[in-house]
Amino acid sequence: MARRIDVTGAGGVRLAAWEFAEPRKTAPGNSASDSTAPRTFVPSQAAPYEPHEPHEPHAGHEAELRPPTGVLLLHGLMGRASHWAATARWLSERHRAVALDQRGHGQSQKPPQAAYTRDAYVEDAEAAVEQLGLGPAVLIGHAMGALTAWQLAAKRPDLVRGLIICDMRASALGAASQREWEDWFKSWPLPFATLADVRKWFGEDDPWVERPNPARGEFYAEVMHECPDGWRPVFEPDRMLTSRETWVYDAHWEELAQVRCPALVVRGLDGELGRAEAQEMVRVLPHGQYAEVADAGHLVHYDQPDAWRAAITPFLDAVLTG
Repeated sequence: MARRIDVTGAGGVRLAAWEFAEPRKTAPGNSASDSTAPRTFVPSQAAPYEPHEPHEPHAGHEAELRPPTGVLLLHGLMGRASHWAATARWLSERHRAVALDQRGHGQSQKPPQAAYTRDAYVEDAEAAVEQLGLGPAVLIGHAMGALTAWQLAAKRPDLVRGLIICDMRASALGAASQREWEDWFKSWPLPFATLADVRKWFGEDDPWVERPNPARGEFYAEVMHECPDGWRPVFEPDRMLTSRETWVYDAHWEELAQVRCPALVVRGLDGELGRAEAQEMVRVLPHGQYAEVADAGHLVHYDQPDAWRAAITPFLDAVLTG
């Protein structure tokens, strides 16, 4: 299940934030809950947040009960909060993990093209941390969401205690890259007749796919919705291009150097962030660390979820218990 919490972002844009949690465990034979049943992504009216019940302190020790640490998860371009569901459920065992549908994505408002600025994305994340009472939070971002995360960490160090950057480059990508994306969007065979067609095209037939990648097909199936003529993306492709052009022409090393909290740079071995650039990002970060995930592409947390969790666990343990 997922619980929706509304956030007011920059310019009054309505944003949907989501808390994911495992169903409560019941005694064997109790049919009220089945831990093997599919978990459904269901929006609901948010109630005031109630922290998890604290663990009992170890015998013989006095324990200071602390509220759970806030974690904000930011998806990449074209993504949505539910792409973080597995990670958020795992984190929610010990912390308060919230994933945000960024403007123009998921179930958040889709304002006019002029509203998709870098400042607006950063201010939205800032608003989420403040309005949800997450700060000082750990920010976990994938691709564009990682850029938003480190820009917020540079702008508001008081709100951020740790940062995980997943497969996002700090260097400028340039005009050729933007043209490639424009052509790629035009190549989509919209509308798709079925979700199976979505999975097949993005997982096998897309010219950008070097070898079959079922996880990639599932990733894109999650951002489609059924329309009268078939399945189309929940976002507007032209809004995505507008969002991308606000950062694709610029390098972001200066903001990276301004991040004062501990930061972990994670890359998939077959992702878009090369090892040399990732290690240079770690060098530029005042408190940078590095991790890589084998057999993973750009969608690291989707391709190899277990290895992704193993890669970030030591960093989280150090930051969240420090």
